[in-house]
Amino acid sequence: MKPELTWLDDPETFRVGQIPAHSDHRIYRTVAEATQDTSSFVQSLNGDWQFRFSKDPMSRPKHFFETDFDASQFDSIKVPEHIEFAGYDRFHYINTLYPWEGHVFRRPAYALDPSDTGKGMFSQAADNPVGAYIKTFTLNSGLQDKTVRVRFDGVEKAMYVWLNGHFLGYAEDSFIPSEFDLTPYLKAGQNKLAVEVFKLSTAAYLEDQDMFRFFGIFRDVTLIAQPKMHVADLLIRPIPVNDLKDGQLNLQAHLVGEIAGGKVQVTVTDAAGKPIFQTSRPTSPNLEISNQLLKGIQLWDNDHPSLYHLLIELFDANDHLLEVVPYQFGFRKIAINNKVIELNGKRLIINGVNRHEWNCRSGRVISDDDMAFDMRTMLANQINAVRTCHYPDHTKWYDLCDTHGIYVMAEDNLESHGTWQKLGGVEPSYNVPGSLPQWQAAVLDRAQNNYELLKNHTSILFWSLGNESYAGDDIAAMNDYYKSVDPTRLVHYEGVFHNPKYKSRISDVESRMYATPKAIVEYLENDPQKPFILCEYMHDMGNSLGGMKSYIDLLKKFPMYQGGFIWDFIDQAIEVNDEVTGQKVLRYGGDFDDRPADYEFSGDGLLFADRTPKPAMQEVKDYYGQSK
Repeated sequence: MKPELTWLDDPETFRVGQIPAHSDHRIYRTVAEATQDTSSFVQSLNGDWQFRFSKDPMSRPKHFFETDFDASQFDSIKVPEHIEFAGYDRFHYINTLYPWEGHVFRRPAYALDPSDTGKGMFSQAADNPVGAYIKTFTLNSGLQDKTVRVRFDGVEKAMYVWLNGHFLGYAEDSFIPSEFDLTPYLKAGQNKLAVEVFKLSTAAYLEDQDMFRFFGIFRDVTLIAQPKMHVADLLIRPIPVNDLKDGQLNLQAHLVGEIAGGKVQVTVTDAAGKPIFQTSRPTSPNLEISNQLLKGIQLWDNDHPSLYHLLIELFDANDHLLEVVPYQFGFRKIAINNKVIELNGKRLIINGVNRHEWNCRSGRVISDDDMAFDMRTMLANQINAVRTCHYPDHTKWYDLCDTHGIYVMAEDNLESHGTWQKLGGVEPSYNVPGSLPQWQAAVLDRAQNNYELLKNHTSILFWSLGNESYAGDDIAAMNDYYKSVDPTRLVHYEGVFHNPKYKSRISDVESRMYATPKAIVEYLENDPQKPFILCEYMHDMGNSLGGMKSYIDLLKKFPMYQGGFIWDFIDQAIEVNDEVTGQKVLRYGGDFDDRPADYEFSGDGLLFADRTPKPAMQEVKDYYGQSK
């Protein structure tokens, strides 16, 4: 397999050589490891990597991945870290426009002309910087003589990967893990992993989110070994039955490796650690438990996030324990009855926020402490729901939402705002994905990645088809995909509001942004067909968030009004040392000579970027507390 630079230009090439997307379950050698959340099958590659920045594809070191390449003149960079924070490229904030607007004329491939392949648009672009990364490693003892893969939890925007000079593959979809099998090319002793990251590719058209535009390896890089027998994928589907008093456990696990003659043991315990179900079965490629009745279950919701604990243990023919897989899950039922969204048979009220991942000192490189702080803040201020605007978050965030009862709208990594809205008006002449066949596979892949990774998280009530990408056959196909794989959740999408002919094909809910209370009443009093959600409202920029009472009052009058998600949770601003005073200050869009920019529009959170609450948070706590 030979890498091609022209993949950057081609919307139909977005995944080469990758391991298929799968559930986010973790694997351990023993139950003790699982209890301590420390796996001897895992080796972190975080830390210092060799690095070379190039201003464009033409000037990059083209053979840096070869084993005999002299990289002694390379710099050093931390992983994870945005390349911009390492000082190699300019910070740039933009909302709806693409970052090249006003500098380079571009239109998406095939959007205006079915014969326009876009060749050279990014692969030969003078404004497409490149980062070349090198990491040398020796396998830890626990990973030796096993199948080993490398996992990149997040890389923007497009990357090529090599091991010991052998090409492994290519990946886009920046906010979803990408995995590659290293096994055929691993050596005893030192190995060389090489990664080439490009800031721009066709993925940039699909990732036009309202945020600072970064690139590089910004989440963890990990080696994962699998034992002789391994759980490759896991689907847990808990369903409340018998008037929500009991539960049916449905479980599917796909096993790979040396399966014959082994044994799998499945145990479910309640929150107190009491076993409530256990079975032991001969191993087979597909383990399935169907409709196993569990009597007297505790339901999961915001007030009582009751979770059960699954433990899968794989044994070989000699009864040696090979792998342990734990997972927590809850029983809850979301459905629409009489045009009202209900959770566990009761009307669902969303007191939500939109949340970008953010740290003012590291951008979208966030820590466990950042996530824990955000969770404490939400719980302390009566916030019960989060929309992951506008991409999948770090998987640990969903664990926290499961544990603490935060309702999640899990959004695909998709926004193509700049292709259909110009100067505030709807003008979709070159909208992508639209109904373009050449772009459909890429967005369906993003939907599948989101689902497969996160499908077992109890907190996810809605799958969201991305943000502000208008509507067309391709997004309708995404809606169809989710409906085909997951009948237990609802599907959300706002952009169909701008192209209403697709309303019967896209979204279970009527979703709008910044609709006035008057507009919401008008919808709800005129034969509404779907329950109403504000996926964005209030827009907490500057001294705003006034008038929240007008929205909370609607909850008392209209059962079909289900609440909404405030825009947004935290400012996007970067802490720097002021050149004049020497003091640490927060700077927003446009403060870095970035053009085009939307300036202070990056600062519309309930928290300042350093996580100091704004006065508006008091309003949120009061009014959200009233609506519970």
